[in-house]
Amino acid sequence: MSDLDAFRQETREWLEANCPPEMREAVRDEEDIYWGGRNASFKNDAQKAWFEACVAKGYTVPAWPKEYGGAGLTPPEAKVLREEMSRINARPPLSSFGIWMLGPALLHFGTEGQKQRFLNEIARGEIRWCQGYSEPGSGSDLVSLQTFGEDKGDHWVVNGQKIWTSYADHADWIFCLVRTDKENKYQGITFMLYDMANEGVTTKPILLISGNSPFCETFFDDVKVPKSYGDDCPAYVGQVNRGWDVAKYLLGHEREMISGAGGGDRTAAIGAAMLRQAAKDGGSLDPMLRAELAMFDVDALAYTAMGEKFLDEIKVGKAHPAQPNMMKYAGTELNKRRHELMMSAGGSRALEWESEETGGGKPSRNWLRTKANSIEGGTSEVMLNVISKRILDLPGA
Repeated sequence: MSDLDAFRQETREWLEANCPPEMREAVRDEEDIYWGGRNASFKNDAQKAWFEACVAKGYTVPAWPKEYGGAGLTPPEAKVLREEMSRINARPPLSSFGIWMLGPALLHFGTEGQKQRFLNEIARGEIRWCQGYSEPGSGSDLVSLQTFGEDKGDHWVVNGQKIWTSYADHADWIFCLVRTDKENKYQGITFMLYDMANEGVTTKPILLISGNSPFCETFFDDVKVPKSYGDDCPAYVGQVNRGWDVAKYLLGHEREMISGAGGGDRTAAIGAAMLRQAAKDGGSLDPMLRAELAMFDVDALAYTAMGEKFLDEIKVGKAHPAQPNMMKYAGTELNKRRHELMMSAGGSRALEWESEETGGGKPSRNWLRTKANSIEGGTSEVMLNVISKRILDLPGA
């Protein structure tokens, strides 16, 4: 038995012993997802036990170094863990923008003091982050942002507005792009970290077409942001006025996160919906839907293979910097197709909005929510422009 085979066997045994049956069920509502944070609460004992077991093992961030709360797994070991968790349909023990976006940026650009403080807090689920990027009028053209931090010596005074700030009303801290030099468009932005409880920070949820409000408007009115949180722990990542370097790096991880919805279990949910519908109607599966399902399955498998190829290229230093744009475009478009199929499979029942049978209109609400996938993190049109210019070397318009 190879070392990796032995690790797989150990992982299977650990998961069987530590992942409760309830944590192997499909996510039904927002409360089934644990986000952590200083005001967090567990839905039930099973969710708490699963989270605590993973924290102790370093499995909330398995690929991070042990000194920062991770398990220190090698890429092949981390892949095995993902495969084994997927095999038993284990829920993620912790969902976090700190894990998906800020953490990788801190690992790459952060000081040792920042890593010791913030990465460990993220890994233990003690701090919940939101992302302050987009502004009214500064979405795809993000570098035109106008939120401004006035230098007051030992602190900045920040004024401005962000929009589409996911879960800002639940977040403890924000990683925020703030203009600190009005004369330099690209090298006048600083990547700041500060507490959402600071005086002058307010949020207002935005109601979406799905009836949910994961996004917020966020306002900064004379918010005082210190320049340091202690020894070797500045309140900014990278260098002052060079936050665009950090922002671009983080965007790659955000796009990978959003694109992840394109993979998943491919046909399980869709197939189950089709079978339930066929049984209710007393007939057989629609042959056209079966054909579309098969086409989707092939594309989803190809997407997964593309992701594995990109990971291998990253390991050997041959990855193209625009590959996250490809993953983001393909993944979000694939996820939209998945939910279109689920709506088709559900027929008129899938249009229902409130009944217990549909989980409060979950199919239709989720379908509507996917429309934002091709906007958030960079629109599909912008992704295609980047791919055409940087990967295909096509001329600009």
